[in-house]
Amino acid sequence: MDTADFLQTLDREGRLLAEAAEQAGVEAKVPTCPEWQVRDLLRHTGMVHRWAAAFVAEGHTSYHPDGGLPDLDGGELLDWFRDGHRYLVGTLASAAPDVECWHFLPAPSPLAFWARRQAHETTVHRVDAESARGGARSGIGTAFAVDGIDELLRGFHARPKSRVRSAEPRVLRVRATDGDGAVWTVRLSQEPPAATRDAEGEADCEVAGSAAEVYLALWNRQPFPQVTGDPAVAGLWRERSAVTWS
Repeated sequence: MDTADFLQTLDREGRLLAEAAEQAGVEAKVPTCPEWQVRDLLRHTGMVHRWAAAFVAEGHTSYHPDGGLPDLDGGELLDWFRDGHRYLVGTLASAAPDVECWHFLPAPSPLAFWARRQAHETTVHRVDAESARGGARSGIGTAFAVDGIDELLRGFHARPKSRVRSAEPRVLRVRATDGDGAVWTVRLSQEPPAATRDAEGEADCEVAGSAAEVYLALWNRQPFPQVTGDPAVAGLWRERSAVTWS
């Protein structure tokens, strides 16, 4: 997938998120994030959209703090979210391909990073909004889900802040059954998880399913579709893998 693909996804997913949030109402509980109501989801995601856009629009070359959560609710909050989402999409779409700014995972360019990261951020939170609304959930394309699994395993959890640690070395295999070569080996230890895109060696546990199912399960939005081997390894992931805002 390229930057244009991620921008198209980001645009669509933000619109779907706002639509589902409006239908659910800001007071609705978010089953996939039990501590949140829809208003919390909108405030958080809208803040992240503005935070991300600022790096590209203002050219920050080092970490820059977010602007905090707005004191808005109801229709005003929805309007604020939609405005921020449109601003993010427009900022990324109009940016120079060689724009220089801070980013926190390896990427071909800062612009490629932010388009990819915000497409996945918004997709996961769109799923949250749809869980609050209830009913059928919008689909996630296989190629996009495979990319999201890769970003999570080889990006987010390769960082020192990952809390997925094991006192004894364990190996978790992750397999997307509908993706060509979409299999990862995740070595767990007292260090950050080390993930490789392969199926080499024996695994203590394997989690498998369609790319979309595995993607959402790894983000703790649903149970793992299939678990073989030692379920405690999959349980370790679910208990310790949350990515939190700080």
